[in-house]
Amino acid sequence: MSKTPSSLGRYASPHADRFGEVTRTSRLIAMRDGTELAIDLLRPTVDGEPVAEPLPALWTHTRYQRASIARDGSVFSTVENWDDWLFPVIRSGYVVVVVDVRGGGASFGINTGQYSRQETDDAYDMTEWIAAQPWCDGKVGMYGRSYLGITQYFAAATRPPHLVTIFPEMASFDHYDYAWGGGVFRDASRFNWQLFCGNLDQSMPMLWKGEYQGPVAPVDGEDGPTLLEAAKREHRDNLDWYRMLRASPYRDSIDPTSGERLHETRSPNSHRAEIDASGLPIYHLAGWYDMFPRDTLLWWKNLSNPQKVVIGPWFHVDKQSLDYTAEHLRWYDHWMKGLDTGVMDEDPIHYWTLDAPEGREWRSTPVWPLANQTLTAFHFAPGPSGTAGSANDGELVTEVPTGNSADDYVVDPDATTGETNRWANANGGPSGYPDMAANDARGLTYTSGPLEADTEVTGHPVVHIWVSSDRPDGAFYAYLEDIHPDGFSHYVSEGVLLASNRKLSQPPWDNLDLPWHSGLQADAEPMTGEPVELVFDLHPTSKLFRTGHRLRVTITCCDRDNDRVPLYDPPAKVTMYRDAERPSRIVLPVIL
Repeated sequence: MSKTPSSLGRYASPHADRFGEVTRTSRLIAMRDGTELAIDLLRPTVDGEPVAEPLPALWTHTRYQRASIARDGSVFSTVENWDDWLFPVIRSGYVVVVVDVRGGGASFGINTGQYSRQETDDAYDMTEWIAAQPWCDGKVGMYGRSYLGITQYFAAATRPPHLVTIFPEMASFDHYDYAWGGGVFRDASRFNWQLFCGNLDQSMPMLWKGEYQGPVAPVDGEDGPTLLEAAKREHRDNLDWYRMLRASPYRDSIDPTSGERLHETRSPNSHRAEIDASGLPIYHLAGWYDMFPRDTLLWWKNLSNPQKVVIGPWFHVDKQSLDYTAEHLRWYDHWMKGLDTGVMDEDPIHYWTLDAPEGREWRSTPVWPLANQTLTAFHFAPGPSGTAGSANDGELVTEVPTGNSADDYVVDPDATTGETNRWANANGGPSGYPDMAANDARGLTYTSGPLEADTEVTGHPVVHIWVSSDRPDGAFYAYLEDIHPDGFSHYVSEGVLLASNRKLSQPPWDNLDLPWHSGLQADAEPMTGEPVELVFDLHPTSKLFRTGHRLRVTITCCDRDNDRVPLYDPPAKVTMYRDAERPSRIVLPVIL
């Protein structure tokens, strides 16, 4: 078989533009229990007619409406707004099916929360229904981002006979960490998601990701509007997922609808053994500023399937620095059409190094963590006046401090990363962090001297902070920042840990040697006023800190606009210890 050359984001498919246009039809399909799900079927055409030739099919399981009604009353597939790369894929000889999940869009049924067993059974049934259709050649793949990526892992775990490959983008590994990262509830993110989905379920128009999101389109046929109204009546009984999550603060919190551990049954990693046994080829795509870069690397580490990982400089909804059409086509053509695109001859992991010289941003590696990382500790130390905080920064130094010293901090309840961050962007908000100086001024800051050489940090930063408090609990945020010569404080990464969730435990999976906290209710430990050590990782990154820039770590105890944390009136008084006996520090994976 001759090879069709390709490289990351570059591929000239021999079937490109084989067909001219794309036609859309919509209908209901019955699942095993009789519940009917709405689908859009997108097929390439010849002379205005769908091609008769059976083709490989791609499908996605969406919570966000397979099709909407535009302001002018026309119907359009949401693919046109969110996944426009799919149209050249279809024209190259693929069929695409977009499915409204049970209880959503124009589908019937009741939605019982994210990733229910019924929803996963539906994925199996839909895969096999697609494979049996005359327009499908029996090969079925999946695609999609976020919810549409997570559902792929669940579908893979059911091992449908005709599922050939999946391509999950920006998808979670551990549901508990997704909702209660470090034991801290992602309140705004989960509330806004529930509000958005609730509006969708009743076909309320709104703005989403900067685009007009119209009412859901009914399926084709004269009775389509009547069927849609009947489906919407069923949606009124959909579960309030935000309320369920907020009431489930522990990894072993019980789902009252099933009597099982909620975060375990709704976590795709609970099916990693089945996914591994499936042998399905998996392409994981992530962004350094997304919610799930750690999750993506955990998937790669815990599966033996044929895999590829790409991590770019992206927030959740970004589409930059990569030709998505080329990247999907070279993957699907390889696994679904039998073309040797060379995609599996490369290193399995490609990643973008932030602020690397132009043209040298993309790197690749056969291993993770990188083989040439040096774990380097930067210790918290007193600043020129002996204290840290907004008035006088503490310092980051590579030497272990001597003597007994500490910084006192009265928690500022207005500390925030604002509303343009990785969490807000995942729910349709804008992307891009502001100057972090205002947040820095509300916390404790520790800043290095100007760097004497370019310094690359690629991997997982880990903080060890020794703290005490006059209150029984508190959330501790750590931000890694790049301080430019003009003083601009550039966000790089963050991590958070609820102090009562600090107990370190043995993870049930390969956790990349990162600290792991059980999150079990029985392991919760209130603070007693004595110093305790909090150890937690920040989201992974690949970042070049340039000569003359400085490293900074900022510690706060809340993120006002994003999370629900324990706050007290009057505010808690916290002490940060930084001495030889209690060396607060950040450990960075420096690349030599």
